[in-house]
Amino acid sequence: MAKLQYLVIHCTATPEGREVSAADIRRWHTSPAPAGRGWKQVGYTDLFHLDGRVERLVANNEDANVDPWEITNGAAGYNSISRHIVYAGGCDASMKPKDTRTAAQKEALRKYVLDFHTRHPSVKIVGHNQLAAKACPSFDVAAWLLEIGIKQ
Repeated sequence: MAKLQYLVIHCTATPEGREVSAADIRRWHTSPAPAGRGWKQVGYTDLFHLDGRVERLVANNEDANVDPWEITNGAAGYNSISRHIVYAGGCDASMKPKDTRTAAQKEALRKYVLDFHTRHPSVKIVGHNQLAAKACPSFDVAAWLLEIGIKQ
């Protein structure tokens, strides 16, 4: 068990407007290669659907620790100290990075992050791209946090 240090925001890197299911994510992450990545666990705790629904993918007791059964595979080197969340989307039709969050996703993400920050004010909230050379989550998390009133 480790102290929770990061909330990492991801995108599914799928085209704008395409819904993603929990089953899709499980298949992408846990199926053996070459169909999937062959991981023991998915990469995210929660999935933000296009309509703003938030679906829990991995059980979490919401405390300030990352228990072994809560570890997801979102960012190499950070998994044991992070919670990872993901929104469906993040690419345009040609698969280039684009902030494709719907109004409902933006609102659901805003509520989730504000609640999370209230409960865990010392946890750093970052985009995946702040931990690895990636475009994910296809928007500037630091600027967005300021917009919603979170200073880190």
